[in-house]
Amino acid sequence: MVVSVLKVTKSFALARGPWQRLRQALWPRPNDERFYALRNIDFHAHKGETVGIVGHNGSGKSTLLQLICGVMQPDQGRIHLQGRVAALLELGSGFNPEFTGRQNVYFNAQLLGLTRQEVEARFEAITEFANIGRFIDQPVKNYSSGMMLRLVFAVVMHIDPDVLIIDEALAVGDDAFRRKCHAKLKQLQAKGVTLLFVSHSAGQVIELCDRAVLLDQGELLMEGKPKQVVQQYHKLLHMEGEERQTYRQAIIDGLRETDTKPSKAKTEAPSTGDYDPGVKPASTMWYASDGAHIHHPHIENQHGETVNMLNGSETYDYVYQVAFDREAFEVGGGMMIKTVSGFELAGATSTRDHTLRIPYVAAGQTLEMRFRFQCNLPNGSYFLNCGCSALVDGERRFLHRGVDAAMFTVVEQSQHVTGAVDLVSRIVPRLLDDEVTASSEAEPSAS
Repeated sequence: MVVSVLKVTKSFALARGPWQRLRQALWPRPNDERFYALRNIDFHAHKGETVGIVGHNGSGKSTLLQLICGVMQPDQGRIHLQGRVAALLELGSGFNPEFTGRQNVYFNAQLLGLTRQEVEARFEAITEFANIGRFIDQPVKNYSSGMMLRLVFAVVMHIDPDVLIIDEALAVGDDAFRRKCHAKLKQLQAKGVTLLFVSHSAGQVIELCDRAVLLDQGELLMEGKPKQVVQQYHKLLHMEGEERQTYRQAIIDGLRETDTKPSKAKTEAPSTGDYDPGVKPASTMWYASDGAHIHHPHIENQHGETVNMLNGSETYDYVYQVAFDREAFEVGGGMMIKTVSGFELAGATSTRDHTLRIPYVAAGQTLEMRFRFQCNLPNGSYFLNCGCSALVDGERRFLHRGVDAAMFTVVEQSQHVTGAVDLVSRIVPRLLDDEVTASSEAEPSAS
């Protein structure tokens, strides 16, 4: 194992004013009131593994990374690292604002373990990656946050780390630079670099990570596949009070679903050539209801028949009903199609267009949401989310939603389609010398 965190605890003394902080710094007392940022954390990462760390603000994520980097020392427990460690923690950390970008590159890279000769050999690649031009010779105190990130990231990416630690750094910068960073991370992963990655972006965690851990109130609640961990994180994020503590304990105890599925479901559709009753998501998770219940999420073909075995390029409707326990205003619904890994392919919502919102729904009424889509997807299995929201006290709030509420399989698609989606491609190979043309087309079906 490249990273081992063994029974680590970290706490901070709570002070009620500057004089008490001074006294605690000079004469700490064992009976001082303390805040525990981390409690009894056991955590490991293997060579070449990418581990995502998720949790709400204040859960202990940044404290854990700072302990691993050696910025702070634990009160109890041990941390063992193998190899060179590089970290992107706070923006500009390790840079002297009075130094120029060039001076900071040399200074920071040598702090991270390179010799001056090694920095000189890599300096051109670093500046090319950062792409800040003549500002490399300006003091970094004059840099924008984007320029600072570019330079810090460029240095860290070029010191050949064995362990790379990133704390939300990929959330900064423009789209082109973020794409460059992701490509560089993929290269490092291919080289066997161990990556510890903190992010509030579920998509990034699912896409980049082999495994994920969930921190909450300084405790490690669970670890496992990124999709499963992110689901529990999102559900916990929207709970409060006793309900939150009950579900939190359920996660610790290894229970993944404390809610039952909505009870107002229709009788299961009979088996047909386009419907397989065995195609059901085992990962379905329903959020707590807040005045409405979604039931019977399913897919229909253009004849109104329930299906879950879809043909490529044909048109289908994703349908679910919402039963209201109380009145609601400006009601809208949404959906999301995801891959097996949890990557979000496409979605739709009616909340952003006032012509698609329902101004008023009375208690006892049922709303049907219908989303039409063309199945431009390669062969494989896919999952569907659903949700219903309304304006409550001037803010849009979910009344009910489900993750992996339905599942379907694409069984017939053009053989030349590759990648995540079918863009209705047209392939035309032509030998210019012989004026011979062959054409293979994937045309959408008439609907």
